[in-house]
Amino acid sequence: MNNEKSRLNIQSFLMITDAQSRHNRTILAVIGILSIAGAVCLVFQSAHAQREQLTRADSLSQPAGPTQPKKSAVHLYFADRNNYYLMSEQRVVSHSGDSVDYARSIVEALIKGPQKSLARTIAAGTELRAIYIIPAGVCYVDLSQAVEKDHPGGCNSELLTIYSVVNSLILNIPEIKWVKLLIGGKEVQTLAGHIDLEFPLEADMLLIR
Repeated sequence: MNNEKSRLNIQSFLMITDAQSRHNRTILAVIGILSIAGAVCLVFQSAHAQREQLTRADSLSQPAGPTQPKKSAVHLYFADRNNYYLMSEQRVVSHSGDSVDYARSIVEALIKGPQKSLARTIAAGTELRAIYIIPAGVCYVDLSQAVEKDHPGGCNSELLTIYSVVNSLILNIPEIKWVKLLIGGKEVQTLAGHIDLEFPLEADMLLIR
């Protein structure tokens, strides 16, 4: 009887031990599967992150496409045939959209002269050396010395040359409130001996017809 009980106890113990062993193996297998799955997920996440970084780097390295120039209708002011007043000639100029580039286009168009029946106000050999706008609304226009050297002279002619530039800039570009003319990179007292250029100038509507 005792032997039978001992045998049954041993069998029960072995069955319990085997069940626990299978349970432990199952837990270990689950843990192993989860660990492998987690590692695979990390690998995929890392690869995805690398692809995103490469895509962003590639997009940044790609050169930007050419910017289409902006076209604006402007009124350029030239002298009338009798050289008494300024009259407007409507023109379309191309620029980048930046106010300084817009102003440059206007002054360069003035230097090229009118396309219709008006008279030029700036000597043909003049060059625009530099142009910039400060936050206070003053536009500095630096013209080459040809504007002074080749000027025909006379008070009225000088007046029309100066305000051809001043009015064309101020009346077309809202950011510009005053214009300061420079010649050869330097401040000058006058262009041809009559009109004071020491300070920035406002538009003069009385000269326009």
